[in-house]
Amino acid sequence: MTDYQGSILAIVTSLLERSDKGDVAVALDTAIHGDGLGLDSLETAELSAMLEDEFGNDPFGAGLMPETVGEIVDFYTEGESVSA
Repeated sequence: MTDYQGSILAIVTSLLERSDKGDVAVALDTAIHGDGLGLDSLETAELSAMLEDEFGNDPFGAGLMPETVGEIVDFYTEGESVSA
């Protein structure tokens, strides 16, 4: 089983560091936009591409609009239980 949570938190942290937002705390209940991570549309697209590169798919490309980091994790863990 893949440690999706750890991998996703690392991807989000990497994106934030490159976007000069390295001081933002990342947790499962952290909102992706607004007062959470504060991602704009370009950063959200970059996150989508990073997730696609790492896992072969992503929730944004699947037509979902996750609102928290935890909802991104859920996308992968629920997909894993369906395919198992």
